[in-house]
Amino acid sequence: MSRSARVDAPLNDGLVPAHIPVVAEADVVVVGAGPGGFAAALQAARMGARVVLIERFDMPGGVHTCGLQGAANEGVGGIHTELMRRFDAKGYIHVATEKELPGWAGNPLSHYERQMKPGTPFRRASFSPEGAGCEMALMLKEAGVETMYATGFVDAIVERAAGRDNIITAIIVHDAEGLRAVRGKIFIDGTGTAELAARAGAPYASGGGGQPAGADWDGVERPIPGGLLWIMSGVDFAQTLRHQETARDPALSKLIAEAQAAGDIPPGLYRPRMNGKNVYGEAYIGHPTLDFSPMLAPNTFIVWQNVPYEWALRMDVSASDAATARRELRGFIDAEARFLKKYVPGFAGATLMDVGRFVGIRDGRHPVGEHVFTLEDAREGREFRDAISKPMTKTFFWDGYRKHRFTVPFGCFLPKNVENLLLTGASLSFEYETIFMVMRNFPWCAQTGEIAGYAAGRCIEQGVSPKGFEWREAYF
Repeated sequence: MSRSARVDAPLNDGLVPAHIPVVAEADVVVVGAGPGGFAAALQAARMGARVVLIERFDMPGGVHTCGLQGAANEGVGGIHTELMRRFDAKGYIHVATEKELPGWAGNPLSHYERQMKPGTPFRRASFSPEGAGCEMALMLKEAGVETMYATGFVDAIVERAAGRDNIITAIIVHDAEGLRAVRGKIFIDGTGTAELAARAGAPYASGGGGQPAGADWDGVERPIPGGLLWIMSGVDFAQTLRHQETARDPALSKLIAEAQAAGDIPPGLYRPRMNGKNVYGEAYIGHPTLDFSPMLAPNTFIVWQNVPYEWALRMDVSASDAATARRELRGFIDAEARFLKKYVPGFAGATLMDVGRFVGIRDGRHPVGEHVFTLEDAREGREFRDAISKPMTKTFFWDGYRKHRFTVPFGCFLPKNVENLLLTGASLSFEYETIFMVMRNFPWCAQTGEIAGYAAGRCIEQGVSPKGFEWREAYF
């Protein structure tokens, strides 16, 4: 890994404490129902395994439902394609094009299309987070998955012995009845931050990347900042566009300056980007202007509110940092909504419609697996004997946007030091250069979850652990 591996969490060794009741036992226990955990639980259950899925919120989907992301993509096969088709059949997918939003392509306020040449045809598809969550919950129920909603993961019960990897025997969770335990044979980490892997004793590298080389650099290593998404409806974008053009104010800089002079914008809301260059380019390291995208229905937009990069918050491992992000970003959202309604043409009649249930974490722990996928693996086009799919082509964000063709080995799903645990999605054994902005999106997370679920199902059939399972052919 690019940073030294660490194991911080003390292991809860031995049997489940006597005061904690065991409320469920399963072949496969999945922690986290984001795209990866959802697909893993669904696939394993469809293969006949008894599956228990732990989810802290009230529906599956993670950042794409509870976090409001809702990015609809072309189906990439398997469960992901099934999801997109079911969302579409239920009328949950909204598509915006240049016909509905003239002036959107190349607009500096656009989150996704700002780099396009003005007038370029575009197609931006999104799905209803609430509708998608309902459909995903239905799919789990149809497959017989026992999903424990409003249930938080607390710890792993680990059996240790000299000379071999740890074995997870159970996990401790917390719900309305207090602390409870769930036993299992095979466990799958769908947390998105490798929380289960860390609690089970797997080594990991902390999130973080290259540092700015400019005047603002203070020597503090910072993870790629997370963000809180929110939705505003009743926006007349045509009016906003007219202001941008007639006032020659494409980034709303004049309106922002006016609001700042009047004291209507708190410090930190529209802050300048940090000086210097780093691996993120200009992505997520500041919030100098409105950052939004069409969502759900005409005149409705999703808005990004990012954690200030300079705060260096590590929300995956620090409860204090997580609380700070939630508290401060809620304040920023309130201030930004009031600014838009008061100052920006097209927003006077708009309504703050929804705020995500949690602050999304873009760069958390990176587990050390039997194979750690690196940028060199991609650059050299490496193909592995235990490849989980046929060679794929991806564009790498901080390798000059170059395209690389490569495979990913099953070893990336197997964390060091733990015998019966499988990784998925953003918790795979990847270095940050390859997982961030390349392979942590909805399609990839769903695919890796399906692969983990398939591997778990095969392990149950064969009576072996994931470390004892031989991966022989590409799944996708």
